[in-house]
Amino acid sequence: MCEGAKRGRLLVIDGLDGSGKATQARLLAETLTARGLPVRQISFPNYASDSSALVKMYLAGQFGDKPDDVNAYAASSFFAVDRYASYKTDWGAFYRSGGIVIADRYTTSNGAHQCSKLPPEAWDGYLDWLFTYEYDLLGLPAPDAVIYLRVDPAVSQRLMTGRYHGDESKKDIQERDLEYLERSRRAAEYCARKLGWLTVECSEDGAMRTVEDIGRQVLDLAQKVLQKPETQENMQ
Repeated sequence: MCEGAKRGRLLVIDGLDGSGKATQARLLAETLTARGLPVRQISFPNYASDSSALVKMYLAGQFGDKPDDVNAYAASSFFAVDRYASYKTDWGAFYRSGGIVIADRYTTSNGAHQCSKLPPEAWDGYLDWLFTYEYDLLGLPAPDAVIYLRVDPAVSQRLMTGRYHGDESKKDIQERDLEYLERSRRAAEYCARKLGWLTVECSEDGAMRTVEDIGRQVLDLAQKVLQKPETQENMQ
């Protein structure tokens, strides 16, 4: 059996910047823990670890001030190695013992962000490479489900500006590149359709739904996944 063989459950909360991933991952983990389930919450990139050094350099613009200055495959490797280190040193044993892991971002984020650097006709080939690389070659577990938080781009931009109190200089090279973010949104929508991600509409009429309202829908989707018998099949 390979090192990344499926034993526990891995639920991914994903979405573009400003979609509320961290908040919803935390709320879901807290709710499931309160119900007596063995739960760990993880987040990527793992900025507290040395393994994120190349990710930090990339996002800080040390390889170029545009996301496209680093090709999709190189950037994917930065994030993948960070995940591998986290799995090996932090949550892998918990997962393999049957624990439930809630991830704020995962391999799926590479899918959306790095596809955007490629022409659409190359997306399927890139995704095949990405999942083979992370799940088969690195041995990381594939998620049981991906809950995709879809947000209107205009709403997410307002939220990110509020996060940094209007200081645009605090945004990383991906967050401040609006054209790149729009491409990433289109790529994420494609990934969600192709890969069967569970989509939650987080905004309506130009505003975010409440955290609690979104959280109830995320919890409902997560419960349905956890109630299914464990199989060898999983989502990408």
